[in-house]
Amino acid sequence: MNTILPIEKRNAVLTTMAALLEQEREALKSINQQDLANYSGEDLAMEKRLLVDDAKVNGMILSLQQLAIQEDPVGQVRFTFTHENGMKISNKTAAFGTILIIYESRPDVTVEAGGIAFKSGNKILLKGGKESLLSNQKIVSLWHQALEKNGVSTDWVEYLNYDRVQTQEFLEKPTQRVDLIVPRGGEKLIEFTKKHATCPVIVSGRGNNFVYVNADADLEKAMTIIINGKTSNISVCNALDKVLIDTNLPDWDVFAKQLVAELEKFKVTVLGDDAFAKATGVATIESDLIWYEEFLDYKIVIGTINSNQEAIAKINKYCGGHSASIITKNEALAQEFMDNVDVSSVYHNASTRFTDGGQFGLGGELAISTDKLHQRGPIGLQHLVTNKWYVYGDGQVR
Repeated sequence: MNTILPIEKRNAVLTTMAALLEQEREALKSINQQDLANYSGEDLAMEKRLLVDDAKVNGMILSLQQLAIQEDPVGQVRFTFTHENGMKISNKTAAFGTILIIYESRPDVTVEAGGIAFKSGNKILLKGGKESLLSNQKIVSLWHQALEKNGVSTDWVEYLNYDRVQTQEFLEKPTQRVDLIVPRGGEKLIEFTKKHATCPVIVSGRGNNFVYVNADADLEKAMTIIINGKTSNISVCNALDKVLIDTNLPDWDVFAKQLVAELEKFKVTVLGDDAFAKATGVATIESDLIWYEEFLDYKIVIGTINSNQEAIAKINKYCGGHSASIITKNEALAQEFMDNVDVSSVYHNASTRFTDGGQFGLGGELAISTDKLHQRGPIGLQHLVTNKWYVYGDGQVR
């Protein structure tokens, strides 16, 4: 394991990397166009994640600049205790050591997730998808330049250009130490990683998020939140896939028809349960199994429920453990919903699209965990640490 770099060195590398991305902006966009041209285009969400444009480069640069000014997450004292025998005991945050990030399509992960893992004192292994190989190799070359310019070994950031078989072999029998694995991508990638990994894995990214329109909802807010959640970016895990409408809502069928009309303006395919389909004329879902699906597409399923408890139960049964929102003017009821829905991030009168490290004030995130261990929801800089006990004695024995 590499000795932890002083925080000044880590910050200098991040600042240099931000400057290099600005300097190489046009070259990176040009190389990314080659990846896009090579991509088959069969998956719209994948293609959107693959694109590197000015907005994406700006986001990468900003994430590095924000990381560079954040407090060092390593060495923070979490607990202190003085033993009756005089020993002084403290628990401090510590780096994991080496973190492997396996991801699909998104070259910005090479910067943003890599930056968070590096700032928190870890060596980074990056295993990106074949569809973004050229973009990733360019970004890793910038990482190496940033490290070299600051007198730091390029071993701190390593790209694993492995195919599926080689990746499986590495997961099962790593040729170097790996302390933590973070898969960023679809369910198949996450299952593949969990199946073969021999070290801890943080499960990240499956969405299938719900909005529940309660009988006391402000319908204007409900409409805006649903449209934003579904259409502002279909390719992200915080996008909206399911809506539940309380049939105790006065004239719920009128609202249902307005909602369908608005979604269809954005070319969203709307499917409904029996009651919703009957009220609006949309196609009926063929099986309840669709409630489990994350779409990452211009597609939504809308259903009806008859009580708040029914809404909570349905969300807890089918959602991906990511995000859920209640639209209501009733604050007590909203609190009950938020306390009982089993997801990482719960909302009252707001879009699920905010489940994001930057939006939550973390300055970006390594991943959005739907596990309950080691951290739930957006994993920011301060969460990407383990801990270590320091015990200072003077000859004490037990």
